[in-house]
Parts: sequence; C-alpha cells; structure tokens
Amino acid sequence: MYKIFNTVDEVSRYTAQRLFDQICAKPEAILGLATGSTMEPVYAQLMQYLEQDPVDVSRLTTFNLDEYIGLGPEHSQSYCYYMYQHLFNQLHIPGERVHLPDGTAENAEIACQAYSEAIQAMGGMDLQLLGIGTNGHIGFNEPQTPFDSRTHVIELTEQTRIDNGRFFTDQREVPTHAITMGIQEILEAKEVILVATGSKKAEIMAELYRCEVSEALPASVLKIHSNATIVMDKEAAALLPEEGDLAAKA
Repeated sequence: MYKIFNTVDEVSRYTAQRLFDQICAKPEAILGLATGSTMEPVYAQLMQYLEQDPVDVSRLTTFNLDEYIGLGPEHSQSYCYYMYQHLFNQLHIPGERVHLPDGTAENAEIACQAYSEAIQAMGGMDLQLLGIGTNGHIGFNEPQTPFDSRTHVIELTEQTRIDNGRFFTDQREVPTHAITMGIQEILEAKEVILVATGSKKAEIMAELYRCEVSEALPASVLKIHSNATIVMDKEAAALLPEEGDLAAKA
C-alpha cells in the first residue's frame, strides 16, 4: 500500500508510469484526475513518456475530482484552466471525453447529480489519482464528509482556504465552496493512487498511517480499498516508521 521514494522526481516518474501503463493496457480507460502542485510534475512526466512512446489517447475518458464554485474555465485559478495548462493542451483527448465539474453552473446541485450520473454510467474509474490536503481531505471532501457521498457541493474549511491561498493574490479571493467528486465514487475506482510530497504533508501522512478508518480523516477510507497505493517522497514520509515496519503493516 505504501511506496516511498527519495525525491519528488522519483515519485513523479513512478506515478506517471502507472498512468502510462494503464493507458497502454486499456486505451479506453476511464481516468480520475487530480490537480494541485503535487500533480504538475506527474503530468509533465506522463507527457514525456507519451512523447517517447506515442499511444492512441482518443478513446480515453477523464473525470476531474473537483472545481471551485464561482470560477469559470478562463480563470487562472480554476481547475479547468489548470488541467488544460498542464495536460489537456498537450494530450489532445477529444473534448467530449473530458469531464470537469462546472463551477459556474446555474444550479450546482443539479450539476453535481449529472456529474455523478455520468461517472456511474461509465462504470466508474479504472484509475483514480488523488492528492491529500493537510487536514486529510481527498478531492475537496473535508473532514466529516460521509463515506457514502457522491458528487456534491462542499463548504471549504478555513484550513483548506488558507492552504490554497498561496495560489491567489489575496486570501479573500479564495472561493468558499467547491464541487467535489464524492468519497463513494473514489471508493468505486478499480485502482487508486494517492500522491503526497514535501515536508508540509509529513504530519498528515503520519496521522493517516496511525489512524483508524474514520470520516474525521477522509483519506483513511483508502485503508478499506482493495487496490490503493500511497506514494510519498522522503519528506512527506519523514514521520512514518522505518520502511521495514511500514512494509510489514502494508
């Protein structure tokens, strides 16, 4: 379940290789994608693999985890903008196969239901990529989000808004709500890879390792997933046990 590498570069190469292998093995794969600074080198490395060994991506389908409410696709801090900047402008998946939550939907609840139904209609994800917040959220599923939740509107915690404030020129610009894929949809993915890098993730990764499965720490639900891998660099894993003990528990 746990894989620890020395550097961010090694983490990114490993994760990108897993994505590349999935695409090669199943050209019609359904991929669940994440955003954030952790994923930038992963997507950059994936594009390197695809340039070195081109494969047909025209049958891939993607669903993104989340989007801020109130930010349109042209906003530089929207996750739609992020995905096109870091992946879709280079990957060229057909537009109708790219799915992102609509942060400007007139009725967010209806948009959430439609998004969830689209995921279920496709049979769920073959591979779901995740990051983790410093409070243990996956997607934007904040602490105490029910494990049986599907795509929904979430009010962001103060901690999440502080953490994400570094991407905005003014902390007050950080949206207060988001649309996020639910924990149930994440659980239904055939394979999940959670990636954590950097010293700022060390405390939550240690807490995740020690804790029982609880809605108080949303990422803990991965402990009951049959095919979940948690990938870290040395900095994110700094407060975990030695690798021998870690392997024994995994």
